[in-house]
Amino acid sequence: MADREPGLARSGPAADTRAAAGAGAAVGGAAGPRGLLRFITCGSVDDGKSTLIGRMLHDARTLADDQLAALAADSRRHGTQGEEVDFALLVDGLSAEREQGITIDVAYRYFATARRAFIVADTPGHEQYTRNMVTGASTADLAILLVDARKGVLTQTRRHAYLVHLLGIRNIVLAVNKMDLVGHDAGVFSAIVAEFRAFGERLGMAEAVAIPISALRGDNVLAGSAAMPWYTGPTLLRHLEEVEVDGARALAQPFRLPVQWVNRPSAEFRGFAGLVAAGRVRPGDPVRVLPSGRTSHVARIVTMDGDLAEAVAGQSGTLTLADEIDCARGSVIAAADAPPEVADQFEATIVWMDEAPLHVGRGYWLKLGTQTVSASVAAPKYVVNVNTLDHLAAKTLELNAIGVAEVRTDRAIAFAPYAESRSLGGFILIDKLTNATVAAGMLHFALRRAQNVHWQALDVSREARAALKNQRPAVLWFTGLSGSGKSTIANLVEKRLHRMNRHTFLLDGDNVRHGLNRDLGFTEADRIENIRRVGEVARLMADAGLIVITAFISPFRAEREMVRAMLPEGEFLEVFIDTPLEVAEARDVKGLYAKARAGKLKNFTGIDSPYEPPLAPEIRIDTTTMSAEDAARRIVERLLGED
Repeated sequence: MADREPGLARSGPAADTRAAAGAGAAVGGAAGPRGLLRFITCGSVDDGKSTLIGRMLHDARTLADDQLAALAADSRRHGTQGEEVDFALLVDGLSAEREQGITIDVAYRYFATARRAFIVADTPGHEQYTRNMVTGASTADLAILLVDARKGVLTQTRRHAYLVHLLGIRNIVLAVNKMDLVGHDAGVFSAIVAEFRAFGERLGMAEAVAIPISALRGDNVLAGSAAMPWYTGPTLLRHLEEVEVDGARALAQPFRLPVQWVNRPSAEFRGFAGLVAAGRVRPGDPVRVLPSGRTSHVARIVTMDGDLAEAVAGQSGTLTLADEIDCARGSVIAAADAPPEVADQFEATIVWMDEAPLHVGRGYWLKLGTQTVSASVAAPKYVVNVNTLDHLAAKTLELNAIGVAEVRTDRAIAFAPYAESRSLGGFILIDKLTNATVAAGMLHFALRRAQNVHWQALDVSREARAALKNQRPAVLWFTGLSGSGKSTIANLVEKRLHRMNRHTFLLDGDNVRHGLNRDLGFTEADRIENIRRVGEVARLMADAGLIVITAFISPFRAEREMVRAMLPEGEFLEVFIDTPLEVAEARDVKGLYAKARAGKLKNFTGIDSPYEPPLAPEIRIDTTTMSAEDAARRIVERLLGED
């Protein structure tokens, strides 16, 4: 991207990171004597964030004549400032933003002065776009938190301040904007600063540098303001040029390199490419690869410009190792004598960013650095009221909620507390079905029980148990609506297998709820936990060499896929008992549909709770064209490979 003019960059979280990185590459060696500063503007809606960035771009003389002419034309067509130039249009590039006069997406802009280069992220103020603010803040060194002098500190101001604190941004500017609309009153400024600092002290936030400004008029942005002689501090741009960024902190930490790519262009070369997240490394240094724990030494540090004698935090390169050891994308190469922790259970702060709430126990993809694993989230310990900072009880996390919960991954990962490392402590959660990013999180620590509980090696393997029974273990997972015929067909399948001297066990949905799952109801969260428990039991039975038959509505694809992932490839067979709702309802032997229609039975699948049919089941049974006996015969033939 170095040959492209730095400009407006937009899109989702991954592209946002690439855009910022690309702008940094475009800076090259022109970052000025004080280097590059990444910062965000945040705060409540209509506090003037986009106008401030536009004013800085204009006053720093980074705009070409044609851009100024286009801005003047756009101001006449879309502007909100009458006859005056609307600087917000320089960054509000989406048509919806211009029509509504608000920021929706994250906009990245690059500009430079003689002293420093900057990458600024303009983040939206609306509560519904909190996820975009988190995206912009995730790589920032400094945050400018704007407050409208007429409105003072609002709920969204506190929310963004809390998020800035959570995301570890230590340099904070409180820019009290629109001072011209309150007569440049020093008393108004002082009251807002006092209120914000009181909130910041309760939060444990670093003290903010407070600057009174008018982004529209340019007061205290680049030049001082004659209208506010009572303010004697630095202008905003001067502060940004001079602020110290804590770059030495990453250099002082032990070496860490999350592997992004295994580079193997030929049989003679195998290198591990990535960005050095912390510390420094030289050829000959002893390293440990996590989570495996294998050790080796660095042989070379390879780049396009030749081998390096040393790589430090912030540099990208390819390491080759002296030994052939297991190392893949997602592994972390670290200093051998100071490796990061490895665990599979954590406490974390989670910012929920999806319209659909957190489904406790459901499997999500967790992406931390270059590692991607399956993870589930327990019920929150508490959520935070951003106004009072009180800890409130909650059963789940709703859109924009900030809470603390335990996170469990399906395998151990290398990590560091977020307070020590953004790279190895910050993660996102991704919905497995939609691939939407639903949450961002910050790891606190590994749970003690995660370190004390280990797998016990057993001499009798699952293969030995299966061989003793002379059969291949499997899980036949029957799914379908209530009344579709799952239990009937599953029972016939087990009888047929039993006559063939196969070792089986049938787990029926109703029967399991009399014992193992008697504490669970029928809410979405309880249904997820119901299937998780049954999946674990089915896995243990398959380990014993059994053919396990399960008959559960199991309405959600994500949970069926979660169970599939518990088993070796080919051992999970999804059997979709495909019966139309009207047919299942007509069979209603238990009278459940009638109760649900009458409102006497809540959360009933097919009526007021959804059923997600399988997209590609191993076996599909249409009960409107096939008898139960024929269905059982077909399933057994498929299981034993006879069809």
